[in-house]
Amino acid sequence: MMTILLIITATLTALIGGLFYAYSCSVVLGLGKLSDAEYLKSMQSINREILNPVFFISFMGTTFLLPVTTFLYRGHHPVFLFIFLAAIAYLVGVFGVTVIGNVPLNEQLDQFDILNSTSEQIKIMRETFESRWNFLNNIRTLFSVISIVLVVCACVWNKLE
Repeated sequence: MMTILLIITATLTALIGGLFYAYSCSVVLGLGKLSDAEYLKSMQSINREILNPVFFISFMGTTFLLPVTTFLYRGHHPVFLFIFLAAIAYLVGVFGVTVIGNVPLNEQLDQFDILNSTSEQIKIMRETFESRWNFLNNIRTLFSVISIVLVVCACVWNKLE
């Protein structure tokens, strides 16, 4: 049963890591080529649409399962250490950065009225939002990859035990 939980944890960790990776290496690059108003409208739409059950299961499932799996593997030293470090990396670098950084930016953008704003206000909003959001997303991507590598190491080491 613990091995199945470890595999589910690894899968969810990889799914979320893949989401942030895809943003970093393709989505933000494509969005970056849009005009200021198109960029802001697109990010508003994406930020609204990502709030769905599939995303929440993956994102919150990983937030829940990494600590639970860590707890269950206490006493299994290499596996425990890999899962523990993956949990710390995810909780701080992915979940924490999302809650403290990206979500407030997304909420600020959601409140912004593009249709009733001047082109200068739209430009300022994009400048305020885009570089900070992308920077934070790159942090999430890096910590997601670290978490994935550590969970994969735990899976491999678990197989060796």
